[in-house]
Amino acid sequence: MGPSPVAIAVAALLVLSIPLFLHLVIYRSSSSSTLPSFLLIGPSGAGKTSLLILFERGQHAETRTSQSPLTVEVSLPVITATASSRYRSVHDPSNHAHKKFLLADTPGHGKLRHYAYDGMNKPQNLKGIIFMVDAADLSSGGSGAGETEGLRQAAEYLHDLLLVLQKRATGTKSSKGPRQLPVLVAANKLDLFTALPAPLVKTALEAEITDVRNSRNKGLLDSGVGMNELDIGEEKEWLGDGGEEKFEFAQMEEVGVSMTVAGGNVLGADGSDVKQWWNWIGSNL
Repeated sequence: MGPSPVAIAVAALLVLSIPLFLHLVIYRSSSSSTLPSFLLIGPSGAGKTSLLILFERGQHAETRTSQSPLTVEVSLPVITATASSRYRSVHDPSNHAHKKFLLADTPGHGKLRHYAYDGMNKPQNLKGIIFMVDAADLSSGGSGAGETEGLRQAAEYLHDLLLVLQKRATGTKSSKGPRQLPVLVAANKLDLFTALPAPLVKTALEAEITDVRNSRNKGLLDSGVGMNELDIGEEKEWLGDGGEEKFEFAQMEEVGVSMTVAGGNVLGADGSDVKQWWNWIGSNL
């Protein structure tokens, strides 16, 4: 006697429904734990935590100097286009839904920057890095060297960050290498009269990073390390191109790091202006 039609129907239903059920469970659990993320890095006082709160809540709040990292879930404004929606129809309902991502704020104090480097070396679906600087703290002062302490600190931190990314690319054992990772230099506080505009922020940082690179190289040579030990231009301790040419952000393209400098302000008498930063995030989602 063969199986009854009911038994056959139940078996067929199970065969069809179990894979679908497993797919839904796995998809939901994986999607909830792998939201795209962005790392927020920069010197103390640049406005990182203020930006984090503004992005998360849509409003300002009192902040203090960060002593530990903080990660929040952020919704991209509906009006901000994403790279993933570039080829979708304007009538696609998903275009009117908020795209979510994680934003991780890291302390800017020199002794606490290991949190930032950990986030770079152990990325969780990392889509990009936002390096925030105080554009009003980068203008040249009255010193003979024509620099401010703020510019020097920002350049040293950015130099070390980019060197980590360069090592990450050149030290990989895979033939494909690590995927490209964009970096946004967010020039904050452009509402202030003393702030440098974004193009001058780029020029100032490139010039100062060149000085940082050269001075560190000179320090190694003065300590007795030979040129053969440095392997400048061949190994990983020399940022950008080898030799004594000026460092430029464009040189990072060779190691899969695209650099963008965009201005804005988190606070201001006329409100915040962070549209360019939203657009950069959207272009990397």
